[in-house]
Amino acid sequence: MSETPEQGPDVPEAGASAIEIRDLHKYFGRNEVLRGIDFHVEPGEVVCVIGPSGSGKSTLLRCVNLLEEPTSGTVRVAGVEITDPEVDIDAVRRRIGMVFQAFNLFPHLTALGNVTIAQRKVLRRGRAEAERTARQVLERVGLADKLASYPAQLSGGQQQRVAIARALAMGPRVMLFDEPTSALDPELVGDVLGVMRELAEEGMTMLVVTHEMSFAREVADRVVFMDDGVVVEEGPPGQVIADPRHERTRTFLSRVLDPAAARVGEAGEGGG
Repeated sequence: MSETPEQGPDVPEAGASAIEIRDLHKYFGRNEVLRGIDFHVEPGEVVCVIGPSGSGKSTLLRCVNLLEEPTSGTVRVAGVEITDPEVDIDAVRRRIGMVFQAFNLFPHLTALGNVTIAQRKVLRRGRAEAERTARQVLERVGLADKLASYPAQLSGGQQQRVAIARALAMGPRVMLFDEPTSALDPELVGDVLGVMRELAEEGMTMLVVTHEMSFAREVADRVVFMDDGVVVEEGPPGQVIADPRHERTRTFLSRVLDPAAARVGEAGEGGG
């Protein structure tokens, strides 16, 4: 069903999930990367997706705003089926903020310029309004003193916070994070996670692909463990991380929570 004027991206269906995914499949050639994914994210909920490399986590996230087109299945955002061929996907994307592993900032623009450009080009805001919003969100992520700095003058953590500010400036209903700290030096991770914690506390709906188990444990309402293109299990972090039901989840967590033990196990497997 296509959008109507009464039910656009700014008018969510009453009682609708923020994100609803049904029987989602994605092939790259003959390789089936997503094999029938079903889950939802409620408004104001923080859902962290964990799992080994190659399990389909990032592909799932990219399907939520059609950066990757699903092979089959449906994705709804605020009740609007974005997999409907007739939907105005650009209008829907304006309400889905996306933060990638790479910062993807324009090197020739200052932090202020990076946060204003999409507002002006996509939302058609005037310069004064766009800059006012940019200043507000850059202050929100702790970069009020970096408005005139270029990306090359910022640390990796600061660049990622500019990227978060850029997404927030568009007024999203949902924020998607694709391993936002994976490209950062360890000492810079805390500032980015701190911003994400604040967003969660303020009630932002967030779907986060992450390898930061402490963040998932402390901030997530639910944790989804994926492996080989399927959801193996999901539930509160106290259940999935602290007391997983599936052996595959237990094996994965034993390796990421105790890397030293994982290395010993891998050495033993190689020697056998």
